[in-house]
Amino acid sequence: MYDIAVIPGDGIGPEVMEVTLELLNILDVSLNFTEAHAGCECYDRTGTTIPEETIQIARQADATLFGAVTTVPGQRSGILALRKALDLYANVRPVKSYPGVPSVYGDLNMVIIRENTEGLYSGMEEETPEGATALRVITEQAAERICKFAFDYAKITGRGKVTAVHKANVLKKTDGIFKDTFYNVARNYQGIELDDRYVDATAMFLITKPHMFDVIVTTNLFGDILSDEGAGLVGGLGLAPSANIGEKNGLFEPVHGSGPDIAGQGISNPSAMILSAVMMLNYLKENGEAQRLEKALSEVLNEAKRLTPDLGGNSKTADMAREIKGKLH
Repeated sequence: MYDIAVIPGDGIGPEVMEVTLELLNILDVSLNFTEAHAGCECYDRTGTTIPEETIQIARQADATLFGAVTTVPGQRSGILALRKALDLYANVRPVKSYPGVPSVYGDLNMVIIRENTEGLYSGMEEETPEGATALRVITEQAAERICKFAFDYAKITGRGKVTAVHKANVLKKTDGIFKDTFYNVARNYQGIELDDRYVDATAMFLITKPHMFDVIVTTNLFGDILSDEGAGLVGGLGLAPSANIGEKNGLFEPVHGSGPDIAGQGISNPSAMILSAVMMLNYLKENGEAQRLEKALSEVLNEAKRLTPDLGGNSKTADMAREIKGKLH
């Protein structure tokens, strides 16, 4: 029995979470779900975007499924607070093509691994007489553990190449540390091909020669941008799952956000949430059931009989989920 913290959030978060939990309940794996709260609706009720109780539930769980939350102006982000509290230092973003989904490339299968705790997202900003400044923090400790994570991920998943992405020709101190640490870590991983690229060149090659990449490891802001670019190559954010991994906890969430423009209409695409659940199952080492769930979704995408509007169909979220259920049964 696995204890799973479930944080639906708001907007389309509860919609895609509900159908995903229904699918998980069909699988041959024992999951105990504990619901917790975060986001805009939580703020309206409690005065905080993420209560301490939610953080504690996630900390004690075997894994956390996170739906989506709407940003509350002037308040801390619930998801960022959770990542920080649980020290979820590795963000994992697959870039994978699925049959039947219109995309730039139909045969991509790479992963972008992003350092999740520092860089320009450290939150160290201040106003100045001229405007404002932001501090970009890169430490050897954080660089070392994200590079180790990337090489370990490649080894465990059978991937053959790791590419470090940086801008050390301009950011000589900070990205110099990241690049040097990458090569120091690489000495302990024989048999895995490695190289490094500048972030601007990587952005171009993701469009022109994406098959040259297998695992990309990079800093926070660069990884945030490149992973959304990668999603654009394979059908958009509606098919983009993610994992946030730490030493003791794992949190899994779709990338698409709360979609307030379509919330409540029942037409949200559940694919990214379902694929995030697939990543959670792999994290729990329930690889067979993870493969089974992903295969069922892939078949429904390929057959294109029951798809939501963003995928070119006219079905409701529940209709698409029902089709996936049929594949699982």
